[in-house]
Amino acid sequence: MKKNFLAAILLAGMMSAGGAAWAAGEADAAPWAAVMAAAAQQDEKTVTSPDGMTFLKVGLKDGRAYYKVGYYADGKEGRKEVTMLEESPLGLVANIGDFSRDLVWVKEQTGTRDIRYDLERSKASRVDKKANTFTVRLANAKKQEMEVEFVVEDHNVAFRYFLPKQGGTGSVRVMNETTGFRFPGKTTTFLTPQSDAMIGWKRTKPSYEEEYKADAPMDTPSQYGHGYTFPGLFHVGEDGWVLVSETGVDSRYCASRLSDAQDGLYTVAFPMPEENNGNGTSEPAFALPGHTPWRTITVSQDLAPIVETTVIWDVVEPRFTTEHKYKYGRGTWSWILWQDNSINYDDQVRYIDMASAMGYEYTLIDNWWDNNIGHKRMEELIRYARSKGVELFLWYSSSGYWNDIEQSPINIMDNPIARKREMRWLQQQGVKGIKVDFFGGDKQETMRLYEAILSDADDHGLMVIFHGCTLPRGWERMYPNYVGSEAVLASENMIFNQHFCDNEAFNATLHPFIRNTVGCMEFGGTFLNKRMNRGNDGGPTRVTTDIFQLATAVAFQNPIQNFALAPNNLTDVPAFEIDFMKEIPTVWDEVKFIDGYPGRYVVLARRHGQDWYVAALNAGKETLKLTVDLPMLAGSPVAYYHDGKDGKTPQVEETKVGKKGQFKFTLPSCGGAVLKTKNQ
Repeated sequence: MKKNFLAAILLAGMMSAGGAAWAAGEADAAPWAAVMAAAAQQDEKTVTSPDGMTFLKVGLKDGRAYYKVGYYADGKEGRKEVTMLEESPLGLVANIGDFSRDLVWVKEQTGTRDIRYDLERSKASRVDKKANTFTVRLANAKKQEMEVEFVVEDHNVAFRYFLPKQGGTGSVRVMNETTGFRFPGKTTTFLTPQSDAMIGWKRTKPSYEEEYKADAPMDTPSQYGHGYTFPGLFHVGEDGWVLVSETGVDSRYCASRLSDAQDGLYTVAFPMPEENNGNGTSEPAFALPGHTPWRTITVSQDLAPIVETTVIWDVVEPRFTTEHKYKYGRGTWSWILWQDNSINYDDQVRYIDMASAMGYEYTLIDNWWDNNIGHKRMEELIRYARSKGVELFLWYSSSGYWNDIEQSPINIMDNPIARKREMRWLQQQGVKGIKVDFFGGDKQETMRLYEAILSDADDHGLMVIFHGCTLPRGWERMYPNYVGSEAVLASENMIFNQHFCDNEAFNATLHPFIRNTVGCMEFGGTFLNKRMNRGNDGGPTRVTTDIFQLATAVAFQNPIQNFALAPNNLTDVPAFEIDFMKEIPTVWDEVKFIDGYPGRYVVLARRHGQDWYVAALNAGKETLKLTVDLPMLAGSPVAYYHDGKDGKTPQVEETKVGKKGQFKFTLPSCGGAVLKTKNQ
């Protein structure tokens, strides 16, 4: 008989016959020592996904818990097991005890879960799937218990820790996690570094706006020495892909990141003490019983499950309900091209008029409005916008005491009294949303501020966009009025430096696989100006084609899209481009990955109602010819937007997808294409 089985019997006996004494720490030391010795090893437990193709293995070795993730592949020699995450550590260290070592396996439980929800603001408006669950209870040398809860979907694994109340102790501070992700040696990475704290523009970093490196070796040190932000994409050679992230982060925990790799192992890292000007602790604390956020893993032989995953939203629940009905849509935004000087009454009228002409729902008015327009005249501007059928979003700084931001309004959103007073005014005037900027940290205290802003804003019927901010972690489902975050090196940088124009195509072909696949992305794209300035006659030059820009309106997902159009575009670009932008939706019912490779090219399809849009983007230096399968459009008439035979002249023509669903794209360097159809 195996020793772990004997240990289980012994431990079960202790728990049933003397459970109270065991929990109170009064069990005899000798039996406990025997249990410890016998249960230091635990045979791996295997849990598979509902389709039987994704596996999770959980075990105990030398008193330390671990897990593995992979998939089964069918080949000529039968089914083989492909491990994508090798033996990876589980556990945490708290102020009340060490839950990372000297662990014993107390018990386990398996089950199933039905996952059904509607979520208009995500990549899929309806989710209906099943998952298998596995929960293991572990105990440390002090006989304190911890559970690890796993959810296993087709292609996805999510897990979190649960700590019960420990005797009379009702709260816990987590000093660090040993949670890790260990990749095979052949893995390359698609990661963006976590920056130093309190650097950059007005000391506002980290803001999740660093550059990505594609296909980098795992042993490449991060740029600042602080590891990498979530999400991380990993290419495990010919075996496939892994996407790692986290979700369910709210006021009860900090946001985390990945460390630098050591022998293929990345571990969960907490915020730096210097973040947010030193305000708040780096370590999270929560009431007992309580749990940590979810860590998520998507694995696949190909990239479709990476692009199409919904696991980020599958395992979280709404934090509160709302009495309001929020309307999503398109917006104009002067600042991205006309900059600070445009934040005046007359220029905002021009952008409101453009929104009205486009049939757009919103105009976003950026920083300095309180100084340059003022609250009283803003009331007049709001009335003007509403007379034109346009609603407003207004910009705010998140604070004034953890950075050096001068752009106003400041010192409002961080203070509950000032914040509620301001939100009452916004609600009275009919403003529909706010954009809050420059957060600069991932501490629990900062997560509490995000949640407080969202909660108070919902009380006043306001939607919320975040900029200069952390990654949204399941927030579309958690907060009913949340409508987008930047948390990416967005297109607003193109006006500042030619480098960002030159790299636009590379970044655009990364985001559908990484940043945008785990959350709304407030990117501010679709420039139709050739030059990055107000007059379309100076500044950095856009190197991507007009059709590439139209394709980004499909490729990037955010329920409120503030496009980079300018009033002059109504007359200085082909009319069909403007017509396309008038019709583009911002909420989608379904996404399908068609083809691509991160940083090189991407073809994906989105469905809105009965309408399909297929976007193709090429970041390569050479013309790319592709034949793709579009079974949902087989034999359908489509509008085909492309760059013309010369590779730069925008054109649209009516054509049909082949009866077998095949379509041929010719994509010039930094060019794109869009197919649009309306199914009857």
